[in-house]
Amino acid sequence: MSAPLIGHHIHGHPTAGHSARKQAVTNPATGAVAAQVALGDSEDVRQAVAAAQAAFPAWADAPPLRRARVMFKFLELLNQHKDALAHAITAEHGKVFTDAQGEVARGIDIVEFATGIPQLLKGDYTEQVSTGIDNWTLRQPLGVVAGITPFNFPVMVPMWMFPVAIAAGNTFVLKPSPIDPTPALMMADLLKQAGLPDGVFNVVQGDKEAVDALLVHPDVKAVSFVGSTPIANYIYETGAHHGKRVQALGGAKNHMVVMPDADLDQVVDALIGAAYGSAGERCMAISVAVLVGDVADKVIPKLIARTQTLKVLNGENLAAEMGPIVTQAAHDRITGYIAQGEKEGARLLVDGRGFKGASAGAGCDNGFWMGGTLFDHVTTDMTIYKEEIFGPVLACVRVPDFATAVQIINDHEFGNGVSCFTRDGNVAREFSRRIQVGMVGINVPIPVPMAWHGFGGWKRSLFGDMHAYGEEGVRFYTKQKSIMQRWPESTPKGAEFVMPTST
Repeated sequence: MSAPLIGHHIHGHPTAGHSARKQAVTNPATGAVAAQVALGDSEDVRQAVAAAQAAFPAWADAPPLRRARVMFKFLELLNQHKDALAHAITAEHGKVFTDAQGEVARGIDIVEFATGIPQLLKGDYTEQVSTGIDNWTLRQPLGVVAGITPFNFPVMVPMWMFPVAIAAGNTFVLKPSPIDPTPALMMADLLKQAGLPDGVFNVVQGDKEAVDALLVHPDVKAVSFVGSTPIANYIYETGAHHGKRVQALGGAKNHMVVMPDADLDQVVDALIGAAYGSAGERCMAISVAVLVGDVADKVIPKLIARTQTLKVLNGENLAAEMGPIVTQAAHDRITGYIAQGEKEGARLLVDGRGFKGASAGAGCDNGFWMGGTLFDHVTTDMTIYKEEIFGPVLACVRVPDFATAVQIINDHEFGNGVSCFTRDGNVAREFSRRIQVGMVGINVPIPVPMAWHGFGGWKRSLFGDMHAYGEEGVRFYTKQKSIMQRWPESTPKGAEFVMPTST
């Protein structure tokens, strides 16, 4: 029996598209091909953008409260189908089901935030800003906007984008990862059930060909992206070259500083969960533990024991703590980094390469399995320290003091997330103030902001001026207009040759 085809969603309807190109969709736990996904071409993108462009005038003119009511209905449907979405994530990405449930829940938070769009779009008003003149501002939608999203959060990351964009009056084209394409179509179906007009939300499956078509299309006014730094840089430069507003979130190398006064049991729990949760395939994963002073000798034995006993199982098993790697190619890349770490002199304490799929459950022999990997005595010139591995590999760096810990983090090219575990309030305050990173946790290992605060890093972790979702998202998906008004009865006689003033 041939594998089913996963296609696009354009103008409210499923379609196989025009391109003959396809890509296998694999269950990472078993290695079995579950489906084929259509890889859209420029014609598919053209049709999706045309549908969005046609739907834009009426949707932009809809009162914000009416748009919010569609979001409220979508929110209700998401809560009814959240476990179905989570199962789809586990089947195509491999993350454990409970983690997938958490991903869906965080996406739902953004939708709930977007239901407040009438309040979020309010402008400012000044009466009598000059003699007989009133001045006010308002925010209006951009038009057709696009989202290009990664494999590791096929529900949450798209929901960083389209709920706010659509609630603000834009129409949307989503290009999800072809590795796990099904959740995008499930969300499209729920939006249609919620009463969203056809064409307001469209999905084009695909790879670089579809991405490039979106970047050069003159009717696409803004592009939001999450992925690796090289691609984020490319998206930013190409989109800006074609006159688009671009928000491109890139890679990360997130550090966790452990001070000698920290609660060591809490530290170990935090490092194990943040390093190996979702098999390390998170842009907010902790991949470097910065161990200050003599704390390393106390923490390392506990980390070894916990890493060796990780429950690496099929994600559908509720006892699982970690699932498989998403693809064979990703598995090969990660094992290459582990070998490079050994070659460059890091001390390999736990080697996840020896994990066998048969240990993960029935039918898992051919899955893309790996255990947790732990390195000690990593130095800042090593590849495994400098580059984003995006896998279950934790590198421990020993430093003599707090100042050195801060300095090596600030010297790193990435500045996405960071954490510090301490009982000292002054250390916590100084760390928060001095660290050159966009998202900071104090005794919080993965400091992902809530829906109304916004998400984004610094340095080469973000290309563009605005963070994702929250009020930053509202600003990204709207443009401000300032209106000055005066009525004939208060207009002075004669031509005015000077700039208006406040007199």
